Amino acid sequence: MLSLNFAHAGTALKILCLGSHSDDIEIGCGGTILRLLAEGQEVDVTWIVLASNADREREARNSASKFLDRADKKNVVVKTFRDGFFPFEGAQIKNYFEQDLKPISPHLIFTHSRKDAHQDHRLVAELTWNTFRNHLILEYEIPKYDGDMGQPNFFVPLDREMCENKVDYLMEAFGTQRPKAWFAKETFFGLMRLRGMECVAPSGYAEAFYCRKVVI
Repeated sequence: MLSLNFAHAGTALKILCLGSHSDDIEIGCGGTILRLLAEGQEVDVTWIVLASNADREREARNSASKFLDRADKKNVVVKTFRDGFFPFEGAQIKNYFEQDLKPISPHLIFTHSRKDAHQDHRLVAELTWNTFRNHLILEYEIPKYDGDMGQPNFFVPLDREMCENKVDYLMEAFGTQRPKAWFAKETFFGLMRLRGMECVAPSGYAEAFYCRKVVI
């Protein structure tokens, strides 16, 4: 199996993380972010949460501070688009993508899957592809009640410590989500263990993504 590394010689690796809700980025690619920040290269992260209220904004910023502690540069933005209504606010969200996000011109983008069952997630994925047409885009997965897990084709092995940090940060930061049945340590570890088995990760753990277009 061919391995791809994200080293970007001569300049900082610019990463754009997009999440509809305050815990999406962390669940979908939190371990991968921790790995990239631990590899010693200069990293510049723009972290965008699109829907929030006062409580969830506090959680989002607290969580981002943990995950991005080792980033050389970071910009955390929390917007207030209406949770659950993204398709009906599509014009405003698209304007935000085109006017505010497009100029970032990142090297690597993490976003939702286009086949995600949640309507907010799907719209963000579609707008990511509409706006960023010559970028490496990795679509992450979010476990949920809808049962929409698929067969991702891009894997990032993680060591056990990174997995533990990811799950600990999630459980510490998102008190509003802990009462939900799916928001559990076992869910997050279980998914990473499954993906680690699929890619024969040395530690047994990995995060997985959909990579629909890559140029080498």
